[in-house]
Amino acid sequence: MEIDLSRRVAAEFFGTFWLVFGGCGSAILAAAFPGLGIGFLGVSFAFGLTVLTMAYAVGHISGGHFNPAVTAGLWAAGRCESRDVIPYVIAQLVGAILAAAALWAIASGKPGWIAGGFASNGFDDLSPGKYGLAACLITELLATFFFLFIIVGTTSKGAAAGFAGIPIGLALTLIHLVTIPVTNTSVNPARSTGPALFAGGPYIGQLWLFWVAPIIGALVAGLLARWMYEQEAIIETTVIEERRVS
Repeated sequence: MEIDLSRRVAAEFFGTFWLVFGGCGSAILAAAFPGLGIGFLGVSFAFGLTVLTMAYAVGHISGGHFNPAVTAGLWAAGRCESRDVIPYVIAQLVGAILAAAALWAIASGKPGWIAGGFASNGFDDLSPGKYGLAACLITELLATFFFLFIIVGTTSKGAAAGFAGIPIGLALTLIHLVTIPVTNTSVNPARSTGPALFAGGPYIGQLWLFWVAPIIGALVAGLLARWMYEQEAIIETTVIEERRVS
């Protein structure tokens, strides 16, 4: 029985809220805390843990996208209905923006707090390592490509059942470990949009890159994965048909 759209959209909202609140929150509230800062290693694991936990909490309801680029890539891979794309993306954006608003309300409660980049993404002067536009574009394209490729592969029929959340969460952790110095890691347009709206100014001006690059990377990965796993789907269909005949 298919789960109704309202519950699937709610799952995407809560999953994306948790990703931004937990991942960006670790950077805004915990990474630089005097004497107890978790650093970018801790932030990387925080993002991975948000996806890992919500994949098991609500992944069975909505598919556990929590990311407009993932939704686009899974659509290209034939894993997401066209009618679900816009409702999912809207839910993801609302979840990300409200999570960023909650983080702002919490963080601003500390006397003398300065927002700075507010865990936003950027290139050139807004890149943590001052990387240029081309380097950041390539980084986001490749990182999102492999993230989506891992998602499709680990959720395919031939993969170990029930364990997809672990490699997906670890993949996001690895992506952050590599790319935080370059772009502060996006691979997720919703995650980028929420904090950028509160950081304002140039961060909003550079937001386009963190929509374009992740979505292109995810679409390419989705199309490639669709081709790679097409034979698997054919074999599975043939086996079912043979069992019916016998």
